[in-house]
Amino acid sequence: MNKSAPALLDDFGAIKVRFRNKTLLRKIGRAVLLPLNILFAFVKFAFQFLLEFGFRLAHFFLVAMGILLKGIFILGRLTFSVPTRLVLKGFNWSYGKIEQAYPEILVNALNNRGIVLGTVGALFLFSILIVAPRLGSELIPEVHQGEFNVEVTMPVGTPVEKTDSKVLKIQETIQHKPGVDKIASVSGTDKTANTGTEEGEHTSKLTVSMERASSVVVAEQRLIKSIRDELRNFSGIQWKISRPVLFSFKTPVEVEISGYNLQKLQELSRALEERMQEIPGVIDVKSNIQRGNPEVQIVYNRQVLSNFGLNIRDVASIVRNKVRGDVATEFKEQDRKIDILVRLREKDRESIADLRRLIVNPEDDKPIPLEAVADIKVTEGPSEIRRVDQQRTAVISANISDRSLSSVSEDIYGELQSMEMPADFTYRLAGQNEEMQTSLNSLQLALALAIFLVYIVMASQFESIVHPFVIIFTIPLALIGVILFLYVLSIPLSIVVFLGMIMLAGIVVNNAIVLVDYINKLRERGMEKMEAVVEAGKVRLRPIMMTTATTVLGLLPMAIGLGDGAEIRTPMAITVIVGLLSATVLTLIIIPVVYSLVDRRQT
Repeated sequence: MNKSAPALLDDFGAIKVRFRNKTLLRKIGRAVLLPLNILFAFVKFAFQFLLEFGFRLAHFFLVAMGILLKGIFILGRLTFSVPTRLVLKGFNWSYGKIEQAYPEILVNALNNRGIVLGTVGALFLFSILIVAPRLGSELIPEVHQGEFNVEVTMPVGTPVEKTDSKVLKIQETIQHKPGVDKIASVSGTDKTANTGTEEGEHTSKLTVSMERASSVVVAEQRLIKSIRDELRNFSGIQWKISRPVLFSFKTPVEVEISGYNLQKLQELSRALEERMQEIPGVIDVKSNIQRGNPEVQIVYNRQVLSNFGLNIRDVASIVRNKVRGDVATEFKEQDRKIDILVRLREKDRESIADLRRLIVNPEDDKPIPLEAVADIKVTEGPSEIRRVDQQRTAVISANISDRSLSSVSEDIYGELQSMEMPADFTYRLAGQNEEMQTSLNSLQLALALAIFLVYIVMASQFESIVHPFVIIFTIPLALIGVILFLYVLSIPLSIVVFLGMIMLAGIVVNNAIVLVDYINKLRERGMEKMEAVVEAGKVRLRPIMMTTATTVLGLLPMAIGLGDGAEIRTPMAITVIVGLLSATVLTLIIIPVVYSLVDRRQT
């Protein structure tokens, strides 16, 4: 019921009562305070009304939500009751069979400890020495975001207008491809500190955004393949397809060739560029040394200059000032200073013939033209001179497709060894390959440190150095499953896979801790060693399987690869899942066997 209205009436009644049986002076005082009393009564009424209304509204929604959830529960129970019962019966039947068979399997393993440990040791060596080198490696999995860039390069010196007209035709071709949502293009670039040396009016970038698809990976790969086929029909261009990067990593493949001779450096870079294009899985091969801009070179004849009594420095300065200009003075206008540039008129320096007629001795009586003392020719200058560690370097970059970075790097290294390079030229593989080696070395150190810290913690808790050593055996058991499954699923080693291994170092030991701890408790109660090992295995079988199942099921959605960016999450989840499953299965057999061998006490 609403109690705010009766309360308001009661307040008015109380105000009325206050005027009864009062003196005239008191009645006057009450009359003066009457507006405040009425205002207070209305404020009290409004506040109480809002509280009651809010409470009843919340009560209504809670009751409605409860009825809805109850209905959903009843509907779900009616709908899934039969399947749920079948699943539970199947699980209970399977677990019952495992529970019955496990003690017999464990006893047989304890009676044949040499065969069991020899088999597991051989399986571990097979995984590490034979399967692991075939895995391949990469820095980080490539992420498919439904968006990628098409970088188009025209011949150096192409005006931006011509570049844009060519790119518009390419844009129209891509726009009509199935799966393309929108596309944007930018032709030319402003030279800034962040602009690459190979960028200019002859370059353009197209950003292609795709429509939402059920499988972004498949749709993106299909579209990129179609675009590559179309771009081959356009002559006189180079192209490169790249994806927006989540991290500031380099190109997957970068080969650096260092040497002083620019001409030889250009020949070697082009030869390697052609060879890399023939390697399977290597795409978008591009060298930083491209055709340069045309330039006029003036080669002075020192002997002729000497005969005329001229100095090469003075002549070169005169030619430079006439062509480029020289600031002779400044024009001042109030607080502004404007440079006055003095040089030849445009019509006197617009061609090579005009340049040949330049007078190099304006102060002498007999004029001498530039062509008399120098050889003038039009040549092609270097597109850029890039230095790495103070050495002139050519960088050949490329992307990879359908192959691991390590296998591609091995093929490129073979091509480099087969090339004939001068003695003063060197090469090295950089890019993500170099970053990958650095990262994997650091992660290997982190994995070893994680194992060491786990051992130290367990040694302090068990107050023993033997039992933690037994538990540490679960980590190699997990690596067996990880390596074999990664090879079967064609997942290369990467940073995220190593992070999953580091996580495993702290997760897989839990089952062994539970098992060894209960064995010790049974032995403290007076049970014989072998009997305690078998009994602990039977008792701890259910909790070990429960902890493994909860972890695996919790990581299963991540392993399936749902949502954007799944390429990064999936390898880590698969690593933890397969490592935990293999470690659990082998832990139930191997750890009791190792415990029975390492712990020599019989009671």
